[in-house]
Amino acid sequence: MGWSYNFWKMNFYPENLTPKEFLAYYAAHFNTVEVDSTFYRIPRKQSVIEWKEQTPAGFQFSLKFPRIITHIKMLKNCEEEAAVFIDRAELLQEKLGTLLLQFPYAFTDDHVPLLRNFLKDLPTQHRYVVEVRNRKLLNDSFYSLLRDNHVALAWVDSPFMPLVNEVTSDFIYVRWEGNRREVNGTLGKIEMDRVANIELWAQRIRQLVHEETDVFGYFSKYYSGHPPSDVRKFLEFAKAIE
Repeated sequence: MGWSYNFWKMNFYPENLTPKEFLAYYAAHFNTVEVDSTFYRIPRKQSVIEWKEQTPAGFQFSLKFPRIITHIKMLKNCEEEAAVFIDRAELLQEKLGTLLLQFPYAFTDDHVPLLRNFLKDLPTQHRYVVEVRNRKLLNDSFYSLLRDNHVALAWVDSPFMPLVNEVTSDFIYVRWEGNRREVNGTLGKIEMDRVANIELWAQRIRQLVHEETDVFGYFSKYYSGHPPSDVRKFLEFAKAIE
């Protein structure tokens, strides 16, 4: 989840690398990233163009919908913001992987009709993901809504939400969020041993998805404290399972 971390220097990024070079270096080692900055503001056109230019063919970006849409307006009267955001995201062209709608705990059953209408009006050529923080939404009716619109339910590894394995689209989206109350995340090192959890996740995903199913997975800096290590460990276990 993100790449702009100075505290990864010396433990992932070379010491002499400048922040402007971080993304290109990251993309030489991993094939996708979740962009957290779009949650706080709609990105500038030039920023998105630079993201595309700095990454190789086949690289994929997953962008969070801005919080003005998901948290502040909670899908009410946000057509203009959504249109501008999607327009900017489309500048990535073939490198646009998914678009994530991440909702707060306050997003409840009362908001589901708004979500139904919002999803119905989205451009159908893109992949969409919904993450909820209110466990009461994790029910068959909500899963059916997502399936009807070919939207993936985010699988989340967090102490505040139960694990789910509902597949509601033709791809899987996993967010290893961890616990920011226990992990600082800015020390640039592993703070909590998550190896056993990562191995279980690799086995779980292998059992649940077809060989041709795309899986987008992102580690937070609050999971073990060092996402590059988590990704490498996951890929190591996934390859061993094959």
